[in-house]
Amino acid sequence: MPELPEVETVRRGLERYVVGRRVRDVQVLHPRAVRRHPAGEEDFAALLEGRVLEAALRRGKYLWLPLDSGDALVGHLGMSGQLLVQPPQAPDEAHLRVRLRFADDGRELRFVDQRTFGGLAVSAGGAALPGSLAHIARDPVDPEFDDEAFVEGVRRRRTGLKRALLDQTLVSGVGNIYADEALWRARLHWALPTATASRPAVRRLLAAVREVLGDAIAAGGTSFDALYVNVNGESGWFDRSLDAYGRGGEPCRRCGTPVRRDRWMNRSAYWCPTCQPWPRDAHP
Repeated sequence: MPELPEVETVRRGLERYVVGRRVRDVQVLHPRAVRRHPAGEEDFAALLEGRVLEAALRRGKYLWLPLDSGDALVGHLGMSGQLLVQPPQAPDEAHLRVRLRFADDGRELRFVDQRTFGGLAVSAGGAALPGSLAHIARDPVDPEFDDEAFVEGVRRRRTGLKRALLDQTLVSGVGNIYADEALWRARLHWALPTATASRPAVRRLLAAVREVLGDAIAAGGTSFDALYVNVNGESGWFDRSLDAYGRGGEPCRRCGTPVRRDRWMNRSAYWCPTCQPWPRDAHP
């Protein structure tokens, strides 16, 4: 699933290519793509047609485009969603679900989703912050992120560090890949109990999260397959810089010890047994 760097890359593309443009018409080609819009596809299209997209904003893994009506177009990419900016004459993609055409007859905005786990909706009055996103915490690259509240929030939890990083009510935008990468950079084990983590250790982890996310954004995100691309259809290349995730059995780039892969919450956790020793009081 796309994480913060991938979604931020898409947001920047939308800001460049569609902000300030007026929607002429909307085609919903698969009803599942707008299932998060309870009033249905006709209402979804009617709320967008004639409206100007005023900005491209993000919280965690969610995007929204404020409209000049005060509403907002909200998008979540799910496992395989793509927001593509394409010339009108470009052939339709095999899994094209929604098309927005603009009054200037320029490039279209297309929502493509092979697995249809993602989707679009219009949030009434949601230009500043859609109500469906209000429960999601700010992310570490947000200028208004409260570092000390995060440190204290982590230490109040009764769980392991990696599980805390994936708690979207505590910090948003960090998924499996970047949690493993940040923990590796901070030299902390994924199962370290949050209640026993020192404040300096949590601050070190937060700094590592910011560093990893910044590096990944600069690289256009991580693409393991063709399902994640930016608005121009280009892949990210941060996968070439991964130090932990996906490197089970390969030598740690820091010490040479083979990286270990553990099964964790129906996912995987990658870590170096030398650089990130297993804590005695670890949570499973």
